[in-house]
Amino acid sequence: MRLKRIALALLVTGLIQGGTVALAAEDPAVAAISKTYARFESALKDSPKDVKARADGIGSTLAETFDFPAMIRVAVGPKWKAFTPEQQGALTEAFGRYFTATYATRLAQAAGGIFSVKPQSETRGPNRMVQTEVANRDGDTSQVDFLLGPDNRVQDVYLNGNVSEVASLRGSFAEPLKAGGADALLTFLRDRTTGMLAVKPAP
Repeated sequence: MRLKRIALALLVTGLIQGGTVALAAEDPAVAAISKTYARFESALKDSPKDVKARADGIGSTLAETFDFPAMIRVAVGPKWKAFTPEQQGALTEAFGRYFTATYATRLAQAAGGIFSVKPQSETRGPNRMVQTEVANRDGDTSQVDFLLGPDNRVQDVYLNGNVSEVASLRGSFAEPLKAGGADALLTFLRDRTTGMLAVKPAP
């Protein structure tokens, strides 16, 4: 898990380099990732130490480029169908805030490194995969790829080609779901989000 957090944090360090993701702007899948990183860069410059301010800055872009409804549905698994529409709606909204706070937190770790993206996405059934490579300041590299659906919204993120972000979320959600179903998961998401956004900026 620590390696995964480091690699995903390094993922956003590439936005500091600028320019590389713009090479494939004509590929709509790559363009979606380019837009996300451009917003990350702006948020990092505007609020380099404040998680809440960064979350406010990137929230609308993540909501546009990530398919939160699909991600939470897959992360919950078969139990999702048993939830009421009201529960599904509340969980989707809470998940979007949770995911945004998570990425705003990871941005705090962005420093140095080199980000590169392949100029064209690859077909994966009805979906597209945007492949990227991230090198830290020591030269260690990690492959971080984005799976986008037919509407060019991100449905999953993969580390080194096989470690799924959604699968990791499924593991995190398993305990609250087992303990109290939709209501417990909703409390989990809201509490974790509140905790992340409450972190005080470093001096």
